[in-house]
Amino acid sequence: MRILLVNKYFYRKGGAETYFFALAEGLRALGHDVAFFSMQHPNNEPSYWSKYFVSEKDYVGDISAFKKVQEASTLIYSFEAKRKFEALLEEFKPDVIHMNNVHRQLTLSILDAPYLKKHHVPVVYTAHDYILVCPAYTMVNGHGEVCDACLDKHFMHATKNVCVKGSRAKSALATMEAEFLKFHHAYSKIDLIIAPSQFMKSKLDEGGFAGKTVAMQNFLTDSQMAMGARVANTHKFEDAQAGARPYFLFFGRLSQEKGILTLVKAFLQAAGLGRYADSDADAGHEGFLPDIWDLHIVGDGPGREAIERLIASAGPQAVSRIHLLGYKSGEDLQREVGNARFTVLSSEWRENMPYSGLESLAAQTPVIGANIGGIPELVVEGKTGFRFESGDLDSLTVALRRAVNVDESRYDTMQRQCDQYVQKRCRQSGYVEKLEQVYGDIYDRNLHGKCE
Repeated sequence: MRILLVNKYFYRKGGAETYFFALAEGLRALGHDVAFFSMQHPNNEPSYWSKYFVSEKDYVGDISAFKKVQEASTLIYSFEAKRKFEALLEEFKPDVIHMNNVHRQLTLSILDAPYLKKHHVPVVYTAHDYILVCPAYTMVNGHGEVCDACLDKHFMHATKNVCVKGSRAKSALATMEAEFLKFHHAYSKIDLIIAPSQFMKSKLDEGGFAGKTVAMQNFLTDSQMAMGARVANTHKFEDAQAGARPYFLFFGRLSQEKGILTLVKAFLQAAGLGRYADSDADAGHEGFLPDIWDLHIVGDGPGREAIERLIASAGPQAVSRIHLLGYKSGEDLQREVGNARFTVLSSEWRENMPYSGLESLAAQTPVIGANIGGIPELVVEGKTGFRFESGDLDSLTVALRRAVNVDESRYDTMQRQCDQYVQKRCRQSGYVEKLEQVYGDIYDRNLHGKCE
């Protein structure tokens, strides 16, 4: 089949792009012809199809006020994107279009291309966030609270609650976009929506997309699986006996919605550091963490300074045991994951199906995960990790202490269960073969509709 993959970024920016490029790799491995539509950017991967990419749009970067207004005018509907998409369609003649992140930089204007009206090419959309039901993407309102308000399709809630980056103007613009797409019936031009978690599927169904969604958990590429196996450390207890310090690991963007400040506070509380140093009552029946245990934080973001202040305020022992390691990638990051005793997904928003969790399981490192969004689908309680209540300091503290008390025999069993999880549910070949069936079904359905 000829498959056109669409995503607004054509470089490895985040989880959506990890999926996008891995999907292209998997489809090509099965003999499909793949083309791309995206946005121009200095970091882009090379592609024959870049001649059709839309001009770069930056709604948040360091550009002039005039430029922001000028570019914001194309946020809801882009005639440039529609025109260039039409030209690409005429050359490539796809059998299926598979969209990923398209809002704002590309827009759903591309689905008004005349070629699609004439040829009825089926359209698949993978939902990497909640933009279909939430103008702010995250289902977190302007007060930092998890929120279902816009599931009633009255998107004015986003403006009233100032949900987009604390800005009433940006919230109003996002509301306008959502209302325009609703009244323009843009989503009726999508044949199938893939939700990477059962939780996301349930929210999309609740928001009006029932009957159009399917849950397909994110996958890891063969190279990611191989790297996970290569860095998997099955001798962590022996390393500790030899003097290596066991550690919890957070890796990702250092921002409020990731719950990183709650994690640091929970580690301080679990370890009896800072204001918790003399409070034996806080330790409960499991006691404080042994002083050989550390917390490693990998990544960067707007929350870094607040984390540094919190650690410094807790005193020299906290500074010596909580390590801000900055940004890491590739094998350096994977070794950090493989050597961790546990990774922590401390999210305080409805995280969908985070690749950080999948990569941790592939490296046979169990996960301590917040009971929110799609995370519980990764963390099988007591097997691939432990769960705690999202945003609950005491609940996370208890989970950290439980993890420390796992003995070597049980930990070995958890590592095997992590490996079994990814082998059974996260293989690239299995995902792409299932996707082939999805493509075939909607292609046949559309072909049958045209014949009628």
